[in-house]
Amino acid sequence: MSDFSIIIRSIVSRPVSTIVTILMVSISVGLLIVLLTLKGSGQQAFARGSGNIDLLLSRDASPMVAVLNAVFHANAPRNSIGWDEYEAYVGSFPWAWTVPIQQGDNYRGHPVIATTTDFYEKFSPVPGEPWSMAQGRWFDKPLEIVLGSEAARRTRLKPGARLMLTHGTHEHGGHVHDEYLFEVVGILEPTGSAHDRAMFTDLIGSWMLHAVDRREAEGIHVTVAPEDLVMEDKLITGILLGLPKRSGRGVSSALQQQFDRLRRDTSITVAQPAAQIDRLFTIVGNLDRIFIAMSIVVLLSSGAAIMLALYNSMDLRRRQIAVLRVLGCSRGRVFSLVLTESAVIGLLGAIGGLVLSVGGGMIAAWMLQQRLGLVIPMNPDPGQILLVVSCTIALAAIAGIVPAVAAYRTDITRNLRPIG
Repeated sequence: MSDFSIIIRSIVSRPVSTIVTILMVSISVGLLIVLLTLKGSGQQAFARGSGNIDLLLSRDASPMVAVLNAVFHANAPRNSIGWDEYEAYVGSFPWAWTVPIQQGDNYRGHPVIATTTDFYEKFSPVPGEPWSMAQGRWFDKPLEIVLGSEAARRTRLKPGARLMLTHGTHEHGGHVHDEYLFEVVGILEPTGSAHDRAMFTDLIGSWMLHAVDRREAEGIHVTVAPEDLVMEDKLITGILLGLPKRSGRGVSSALQQQFDRLRRDTSITVAQPAAQIDRLFTIVGNLDRIFIAMSIVVLLSSGAAIMLALYNSMDLRRRQIAVLRVLGCSRGRVFSLVLTESAVIGLLGAIGGLVLSVGGGMIAAWMLQQRLGLVIPMNPDPGQILLVVSCTIALAAIAGIVPAVAAYRTDITRNLRPIG
């Protein structure tokens, strides 16, 4: 009988303890691979939404909150920027492009972004990848709305459908703007960013909605046309700014200068989306390290489980080992058999972990896409996988040293006495 056959029979002879041990190793390996993969791919996914924005202006409490609200649609800013202020900021520097945005409405929980045609003509959610339409066209007049791919999938709306917006960022509890119906005119291709779950409409149409609300609060019940809008109605919540760049350069030489200049205005919050995303992942990175450390602890615990499972089985296997010794199996060979058995258990656990990481990664990516609209590709680094698998097998082999020594020291005479 070959050594491999002996090892397989030994593993199969203890099905319950072997399966439990392999499952422990699989869970720890799978969790470790998923966390390492998400850590690498997550930052790239978050960077997709900010696209070619160099600076962001808002009246949020902090630059981080401004980026989360304007780029990832986490919430609607509480304070607004007047249109006259917007024009002043636009005229303060020869920007490559400027885009005003207004947030504060939703449709079935999907955030609605009111903006101008410059939003889709100048801003790209992913650098070098402009917007692409799956159906229809972009809005070009008030009361037209375009759906992100995820928003269209969830609401099942098609071009030509009409809808009413709700005030606020949540589906329930807000005032329904039933004065005007918006017509769906287009559906976007997926961008792999938070914009996929949003809807986009013309800024003037949004101003009309809130102008009616303001007049009703004053006891005036009239409909509002674009020409009826006054400066008090023309409010926005954010300004996306693009700086002129030289050909072949990804960052403008004027970025830091303009950032410092705008920060002197204490009435506005200035953010560099790229820098805030890096800062966000610095914060999240601390949590990543904690979770990865926990996974490693679980992996070490599974190594201890392998050692205990094999060591506890020694009492039942001493007679078997003694018989092998009588049949000519040397102490060294017995030692290597137990050590190899431990490594095989580690290998099986690592393979199971790879399978679990595929399923777990798909579930994690799906949940992030459903909740945040972020597409995180689960493309694990082959080098990291090889390292995790190698360390798992090595750990299992180390865990097998103690039971292997116990097998090595098995006394033939004592363990071959007649039973009973």
